[in-house]
Amino acid sequence: MLKDCKVAILGTGTMGRALGQGMVKAGVIDSDHIRGTVKHQRELEQAAAGVDFEVGTDNTAAVRDADIVLLWTKPRDARPLLAELAAAGALGHGPLLISIVAGVSTSELEAAAGGSLRVVRAMPNTPCLVAAGMVVLTSGSRADDGDLDLARAVFGPLGRVLCLDEEHMDAVTGLSGSGPAFVYVIIEALSEGGVMTGLPRAVATEMAAQTVHGAARMVLDTGRHPAALKDEVTTPAGCTISALLSLEDGRLRSVLARGVQEAARSAAGLGQVGRATLKSD
Repeated sequence: MLKDCKVAILGTGTMGRALGQGMVKAGVIDSDHIRGTVKHQRELEQAAAGVDFEVGTDNTAAVRDADIVLLWTKPRDARPLLAELAAAGALGHGPLLISIVAGVSTSELEAAAGGSLRVVRAMPNTPCLVAAGMVVLTSGSRADDGDLDLARAVFGPLGRVLCLDEEHMDAVTGLSGSGPAFVYVIIEALSEGGVMTGLPRAVATEMAAQTVHGAARMVLDTGRHPAALKDEVTTPAGCTISALLSLEDGRLRSVLARGVQEAARSAAGLGQVGRATLKSD
């Protein structure tokens, strides 16, 4: 589907590089059909290292003949950049805009780009770097099912892809976007417990990480509720139920749920700085 498409990645940081390389390695697009950009010349060497596609600093040149534009900038930079590209006539050919910018709605992106672009908004997470990511898509008012199919083809090599209504995107950011950080804390804590009980640190970390990985696979592959899988580990009068009660005493369940809630609340405000800047201008 993407073989003949030309793609511009505006904001070729760690995730932008992973996305571009993921598409190339999966064979969904040729490397000479991708052009990435960075904001500053000083970032160019690092951005170009380890990728098979061209990276530069000229956004207008990268976008002018692109079929798909991937917007991966900071929230405060997204709307000014789109307005600049629109003013330069770089968006006149009507590329599909896929935005990975948190907190900026499809309607705001459409307006900044001049009101005529098809827009799909995406929220990936960092496990996309190892092709085990979670990506959620939502479409703007002008995008159709074909545009969502293109977006699925872009992100498919990097993990699982879901489509949801835009009203859920802040919650998505709080759960799957911020969630890996919560899981890393859990892995670290499990590892510390292993060290406390006598395991070498490297061994404890490997065991903790593989345990989390395996438990997640059980949920995804079986489709069963996590509570049912938990009950299978929890034998009567056993060590697991004793430990689970200790975790409940520490309010682990509530703390994690509240963490997702707080991350979602924060995500909803990420675009506020850019809105205030535009109004002041």
